[in-house]
Amino acid sequence: MKRLVIALCACGGAPTAAQQATVARAAHAEMSLAAEERMVVIPAGRFISGSTPEERAAAYDQHAETSGADTARTHRWFEREADRHVVTLEAYKIDLMPVTQAQYAEFVASEHVAAPSLDEAAWRAQGLAQDFATEVARFVWRDGRPPNGREDHPIVLVSWANAQRYCTWRGVLRGEPRRLPTADEFEKAARGDAGLAYPWGNAFEANKLNSAVTGPRDTTPVGTYTAGASPYGVLDMAGNVAQWTSTPGDRGEAVVKGSGWNEFAGLGRGAFVDKRPIGERHVLVGFRCAGDAESP
Repeated sequence: MKRLVIALCACGGAPTAAQQATVARAAHAEMSLAAEERMVVIPAGRFISGSTPEERAAAYDQHAETSGADTARTHRWFEREADRHVVTLEAYKIDLMPVTQAQYAEFVASEHVAAPSLDEAAWRAQGLAQDFATEVARFVWRDGRPPNGREDHPIVLVSWANAQRYCTWRGVLRGEPRRLPTADEFEKAARGDAGLAYPWGNAFEANKLNSAVTGPRDTTPVGTYTAGASPYGVLDMAGNVAQWTSTPGDRGEAVVKGSGWNEFAGLGRGAFVDKRPIGERHVLVGFRCAGDAESP
């Protein structure tokens, strides 16, 4: 809170009414501001992005082996990935973990944003595969509040626009701009400079992420799988929930990185690329925030 007041008053003179209101709202956003203190600085420099044909072939085999079906290969899911290449980025910050249900609840209460609620008809209208009663209903907010017992789970059922709005709001409270990470920023934070396939290494290890292979077929509290940390120490970059990025796709889409709790090997690789309509609200998709940073 002290840092926020300093930031608002740095221009000189007394805070404006709008600035005073922001400070007041920050008093009710302790969990969101706590995430600011845990952001990870990713230094400026080059990293290896994308994948080789051999890596994609191996990923298809891994997916078939863990899922018992060759769906990924049949639909050529991994052909969306760019060939291996080098990308150079400026320094930036990224959240240690995805935004939680409780953190998002602070935003809903502060900004009077619609809670992540929808009924079965709205879910079916999106054309998504999950059964509403058994795989969706447990994530729906009731009376403007997150589902009981899921406060420290990642937020889901949030559109791209509202994910971006949360990050912008948190940045105002912090006094520093916040946004969704780009796809390149997510990928570098996930796989490090040397282009590891997964955050922890080049081999799929089911005990290092929340996936359909050995997971509970549900979200888990963020940061549960500490052994799956990336080379920069960032958590949940594979498994639990896939995550929105700011990188646009085609036809009103945005790039989604990572993988979700009901997905199999291959999809949690740093190179994997998915694209989702920006208005979609999915039980497999959450988000985290990012911001610019000076090189250490």
